[in-house]
Amino acid sequence: MRVLITGSNRGIGLEFVRQYLEDGWRVHATCRRPAEADALRMLTELHTELCIHRLDITVPEDISNICYELAGIPIDLLINNAGVYLEKGRSGLGCMHYDEWLRTLEVNTLGAVRITEALIDNVNNGEKKLVVVLSSHMGSIADISEPGSVYYRSSKAALNAAMQGVAAELKPRRIGVLILHPGGVLTRMGPDKGISVKESVLGMRGLINMFKMKQTGTFLQYNGQKMPW
Repeated sequence: MRVLITGSNRGIGLEFVRQYLEDGWRVHATCRRPAEADALRMLTELHTELCIHRLDITVPEDISNICYELAGIPIDLLINNAGVYLEKGRSGLGCMHYDEWLRTLEVNTLGAVRITEALIDNVNNGEKKLVVVLSSHMGSIADISEPGSVYYRSSKAALNAAMQGVAAELKPRRIGVLILHPGGVLTRMGPDKGISVKESVLGMRGLINMFKMKQTGTFLQYNGQKMPW
């Protein structure tokens, strides 16, 4: 089986790479600066089934290059993990930085859709035929009770809406879409208190393994709990 994971140089993405390699998958790991991805490159010394690709999901040339590199290669599972959180709660009326908001939308929303669109034929040629996107509980409009994080919240809410539409479009082709909230994970982008990346990824992989087409377009937490929109 073959998986492609974006944003693989650290945190959740890197843990996905580790766990899938340990299970014997062929892993295509992407990041913006492979030469600086020390932890990822170290894994190549232990696993011959790891291939690292340079990819900025907002750069058309990078997307074209990876499409060329993967031409004709089936991808059983595509995990859209790459994302940014630029504000850390400091956005709000009177202190909006619209360039940062646009950048957040460009990466978190458009980036995931661009990669899905670019590699959908590869996924269609795979066995599992599943696209996964990592969203957040902060993308749940029903869950907004505090101010702040406007850029991040709106980018993940838009991602949820976009991927529901993508799920409906891909359903006739029997390609599934699963939207996942990894939980409050102890990463550079995450909270001060939370769960480990290992626990989060183990939970999400369990959901991926058990995925059925009737679940396409659903939004689930890493432990299987259904998330509100």
